[in-house]
Amino acid sequence: MKRAIVIGASSGIGRAVASLLVEKGWRVAITARRTDALDELRVMYGADRVMTMAMDVTKVEATTTLDRLISEFGAPDLLFYASGIGGQNPQLDIEKELDIIRTNCEGMVRVVDHFVNFVRSSGEYDKKHKAHIAVITSVAGTRGLGSAPAYSASKAMQSEYITALSQLCSMESIPAKFTDIRPGFVKTAILNPEKHYPMLISAQSAAQHIYRGIKHKRRVLIFDWRFKLLVGLWHLIPRFVWERLKVRN
Repeated sequence: MKRAIVIGASSGIGRAVASLLVEKGWRVAITARRTDALDELRVMYGADRVMTMAMDVTKVEATTTLDRLISEFGAPDLLFYASGIGGQNPQLDIEKELDIIRTNCEGMVRVVDHFVNFVRSSGEYDKKHKAHIAVITSVAGTRGLGSAPAYSASKAMQSEYITALSQLCSMESIPAKFTDIRPGFVKTAILNPEKHYPMLISAQSAAQHIYRGIKHKRRVLIFDWRFKLLVGLWHLIPRFVWERLKVRN
């Protein structure tokens, strides 16, 4: 039975992926700040399949929690990082901007780096059995969106950081592989319910895309095909033109 640790499983894509992994036969350990939402999954699937633990990725204690989780749960085949916040902020509310950076950037670095160092020193992994680290970034990280500066920048940082870690693992012979998951619009709490979003998909549909991407060890995963096309097209737009576009969603 494969094992996965899902960071940020209380709602949205993280919760949908955790549920799907259990349904596919995995044993899953799930974390989030809100343990009540985690306990619902444990009750639903059973304590033998789902382990829960509270974790706040913005706190330094998150690494201690991860160590304890691995000690009790075992070394995972997959570390799935879904913790994150976002939203539009054209008013540039500074606290909102900084909260996004702290959670998406600092939180990811804290948890993922700690796990990479665990993989580096652990005898649980080798060339034939590499730890798989998957991180939810976003297509928003491929071009800066004026309505969501911190969110766009944080997702771009995550993608580049994963690229750097992948290179580091190759240089240092650390047995880890990475998947950069770049969803388009997914119906989660991160979106404004009063707005209309084009090409919107459910969290459950996103989880299916992600599961297939992880199964096939995709390095970068953009879904669905409409967003693949969109991202390809907007990379053709010169920067001076892009910066004059009114992209409000």
